[in-house]
Amino acid sequence: MEDEREPESSPSTREKIVETAEGLFARFGFAGVGMRAVADSVGVSKSALFHHFPTKRALWAAVLERSMLEFDARIAAAADRAGTALERMRLCIEAVIDSLVENPARAPLLLRSLFEVEDEEPVDAAAREVLERVLGRVAAGLEAGIVSGELRPVSVPHTLQSLIGLTVFHFASGDFGEDLLGAPLFSAAEIRQRKEHVIAFMERALRAHPD
Repeated sequence: MEDEREPESSPSTREKIVETAEGLFARFGFAGVGMRAVADSVGVSKSALFHHFPTKRALWAAVLERSMLEFDARIAAAADRAGTALERMRLCIEAVIDSLVENPARAPLLLRSLFEVEDEEPVDAAAREVLERVLGRVAAGLEAGIVSGELRPVSVPHTLQSLIGLTVFHFASGDFGEDLLGAPLFSAAEIRQRKEHVIAFMERALRAHPD
């Protein structure tokens, strides 16, 4: 019988490497993960890993780009469905939380990316470009709402910072967050409550004419 395994140079092997590395980087950080550990976890040779990613930094950048592309697709779809600025904000918050919940490694990975790898290199350009697009989509919705008078004239950069803290930090907080809440972060009840809390919090903060 012929060997039906995917060749190690295939796109599906690359995707499996990125998916596996995301979980490892989220758990152990950039410095705590070796390329040998990634190869062993995926079940490929180290030479196959280097075929797809010549450096650990290149693999890290690919992992971040994958996460950013997921956010970009979800937020773009949310923006297309929305009518008012507040509807757009609600749908974007739900989209971000859904993405973080479906992949629990994503929030801690994104939090680590802020401080674990400081020096920018050309290999990070694609991930940074997608991140700027994601933030730009949300910022554009806020700015349109301010211009229309639906939203208060708030600082858009500060609002983006607040949204990131309310979503990414929450799902990256691990044992600390669970001890504070007294419940699992990723339980259905807590996920639902988190969505309701963040949406209500931001609506009260941004609505130009409170009910």
